[in-house]
Amino acid sequence: MYMMILYAQSWGFNLIGGGFRESKRAMQLSELLGVNISPSQVLQGHSPFKQLVNRYENELVVAVGKGEPAAVMFEYGFKNVLSIDEYASCFDDIDPLAQYKEWITKKVANQSRTFKEIGPRKSVHSERVQAAFIVSDSVDWSRDIQVVCDILRSGGLPGKEIGHQPPLYFAHDDLKYQATFPSERLGMGAFRIALESIFNRIHFNALEYTSFGKPNAFVFKNAETVLKQLASSLDHEVHVVNHPDDGSHFKTLYMIGDNPSVDIKGARQAGHPWFSILTRTGVFKGKENPSDFPADLVVDTVEEAVDYILRKECTS
Repeated sequence: MYMMILYAQSWGFNLIGGGFRESKRAMQLSELLGVNISPSQVLQGHSPFKQLVNRYENELVVAVGKGEPAAVMFEYGFKNVLSIDEYASCFDDIDPLAQYKEWITKKVANQSRTFKEIGPRKSVHSERVQAAFIVSDSVDWSRDIQVVCDILRSGGLPGKEIGHQPPLYFAHDDLKYQATFPSERLGMGAFRIALESIFNRIHFNALEYTSFGKPNAFVFKNAETVLKQLASSLDHEVHVVNHPDDGSHFKTLYMIGDNPSVDIKGARQAGHPWFSILTRTGVFKGKENPSDFPADLVVDTVEEAVDYILRKECTS
């Protein structure tokens, strides 16, 4: 038997959002589920950033977000990456509100480990940032928007003259998500809207960016590709159905999610062989299947969704 964890915002575990290495997620999930899960079975919103390593492998890039964004990128193969905390700490007064954020001092001190993993820092004052990656949710919107705008409008050299905007990448574009608070929380999509609105007011060219993550059909196609690789690596026989018309090697792939406009919309756009299951465990709490992005099946919990899949597959 094989499986893949298509990591969503919240599945009842204390593992909300991205910002951590797939190897760490695999270890956490292995302990929680009591089965051995390899990093190759875990896909997160920022996993597609791996495909950009050849372009930026040795270039200076900045990683934004909670958790350990620089360590994530370093594990992907980026050799010259700094977190936004590390990068901002190299510039005096780049954050005019830093003196009021006592927690910043401790956080930057804890990031010194990443410098050792990456190697000696080059002079960030003279080395141009070639790209900015929003790996996970920003912890300090005011500082991050300020510094990212500085990077983008100066062509990668904050404090210098206006230059050509370096590429900007978002791991996903979720406007909101469900956490432990009763009402939804603002997600990376909200941060992107704020950043874009401000950048477009202070720069003569509109913000250019690339957003990965659901509902982008690329995420689902990428997951299918990884599943094919996992299936081909198994020693025992894997029963798959070949569909020569669309190139798929799977009869059915299941998407379980709690956000109709992200999870279900993405699965619907991806098409065959994806089967969407909407749960009432997060953003969606309605009684009826939503008319704008209807799922193939609506259930109350993730457990019900898994039970349905097992029953269906065992009888087919």
